[in-house]
Amino acid sequence: MNKKIILIALVMAFFQVSCKKENTKNVAAPKVNEVIVVDSTLLKAKDFEATIDKKVTHLYWIENNGIKAAFTNYGGRLVGLWMKDKNGKLTDIVIGMNSVSGFQKSTEPYFGATIGRVGNRIAKGKFTIEGKQYSIPLNNNGNTLHGGIKGFQDVVWDAVKTNDNTLVFTYTSPDMEQGFPGTLKVKVIYTLTADKGLKMEYEATTDKTTVVNLTNHAFFNLNGEGSGTILNHQMQIFANQFTPVDSGLIPTGELKSVAQTPFDFTEVHTIGERIDVENEQLIFGKGYDHNYALNDSKTGEMIHAASVLGDKSGIVLEVYTQEPGLQFYSGNFMQSKNTLKSGIKDDFRTSFALETQHFPDASNHSNFAQITLKPGQKYQTVSEYKFSIRK
Repeated sequence: MNKKIILIALVMAFFQVSCKKENTKNVAAPKVNEVIVVDSTLLKAKDFEATIDKKVTHLYWIENNGIKAAFTNYGGRLVGLWMKDKNGKLTDIVIGMNSVSGFQKSTEPYFGATIGRVGNRIAKGKFTIEGKQYSIPLNNNGNTLHGGIKGFQDVVWDAVKTNDNTLVFTYTSPDMEQGFPGTLKVKVIYTLTADKGLKMEYEATTDKTTVVNLTNHAFFNLNGEGSGTILNHQMQIFANQFTPVDSGLIPTGELKSVAQTPFDFTEVHTIGERIDVENEQLIFGKGYDHNYALNDSKTGEMIHAASVLGDKSGIVLEVYTQEPGLQFYSGNFMQSKNTLKSGIKDDFRTSFALETQHFPDASNHSNFAQITLKPGQKYQTVSEYKFSIRK
């Protein structure tokens, strides 16, 4: 009897050990936080050290799980973003310069910048708040673009790196700076997430009723900075309507269906597939430079705005936002006048931008979602660029 008990006990012990081994096989290995090493000669800290308006500029790095990004507090700018493509090649997918002076001298002032107070265009630089008309300096064909002559892209932000993957920019815009009423306190939190995203959290408060429409103006080439045209990138924008513009790129106030137009990216098309067809809107913008009214936009909810695939790299960019609009710009005003950090010129249509936003010139169109901010209110909005690989 004792022998039978011992035999049964041994058999049970064997099965328990076997099960434990089998269970161990099924346990997923912990994810490794991939580290990206960027050539230290590409960007040098000393080249980003300058004194502008009595404030000091610097170069900052953040990284997380296979993505590394460089910023400068001059303009709250994203300088570059590195990740591996489908072949394991380290690729910088954001256009930028290799020094503060490079950004200052650039004929394209918005490379990677945090844009404000009001992103995009204001017709004739005029808007009315509470019965009073305000005038903002004109800097774009008789209109105001991206906050005026000296928008947020040209100021020095305060910066705090709170951890390896988060950088916080703050800036206080004084009352009547560039003609905008109210002292506006702005905070932008840039975070590289564990699931390969660049999250952008915007906040602002004011002591007088004002207008606010913040965004980031990253210029992307998903095949890598200096790799050539973006016209073969494959794009999808989740919008059934866009806002047509006049010859000065100011919205007419109409919401127009994209159906049967070159602006229809509800299904995947390459950027260049229809960019040169005979179309008044494309003539006005010299290509795509238009705001899309995103589908299913609801206040406070993150929605999928767009997806883009680099045709050579396999790198995918997906845009998510709480904003109702997305400005698609196809690099139509790039003129080979600036040398990028890779040593290559910024040639025609070698980058694109997808700027999350309220609609352009919103203050002058009552049918557009408004951008007014009052004392006691808090401006808050979140957008995110998410990256992945398609082989």
